[in-house]
Amino acid sequence: MAELIVVGFEKIDTADQVLQKLRSLKQEYLIDLEDAVVVTRNQEGKVDLKQSINLVSLGASSGLASGGLFGAFIGLLFFNPLAGLVIGGAVGAGAGALSGALSDYGINDDFIKSLGKTLPANSSALFVLVRKAQPEKVLAELSGLEGTVLKTSLSPDQEKRLQQALANSLTAE
Repeated sequence: MAELIVVGFEKIDTADQVLQKLRSLKQEYLIDLEDAVVVTRNQEGKVDLKQSINLVSLGASSGLASGGLFGAFIGLLFFNPLAGLVIGGAVGAGAGALSGALSDYGINDDFIKSLGKTLPANSSALFVLVRKAQPEKVLAELSGLEGTVLKTSLSPDQEKRLQQALANSLTAE
């Protein structure tokens, strides 16, 4: 089961920086992210979501492949597989892009937007769904980021450890 963690930051670009750090930890197999979303709120109060998974392009590419194969098969029946491949690929890519734009993956967008509206102006938040992690190593990497845990499905002890790691200042040496 994935754990939801939402951390708020005072600066508008900090959540992007933390997501990049988490992606590098993923490359080291220290954390397995199911989904991640960066939310920013500008000076005017406009909330902007940056999904880590582009569902439109993912749907278009899978639709292109499946539509192309289906079109080539139909084209074989009519002795013109190349035309079937092109037409089927185009129709499949369009249908896949449309279904990607209409689908919601991972963290519920309505939940993200409603919590994003509570952020102060010129601030950001990072929403992550974590499948697995090595907590000690991940917390050590996140130490001193000065974030505030806004919402989580972690146990109270795990949440307290995360908040302590975020609050620890690296300048205390």
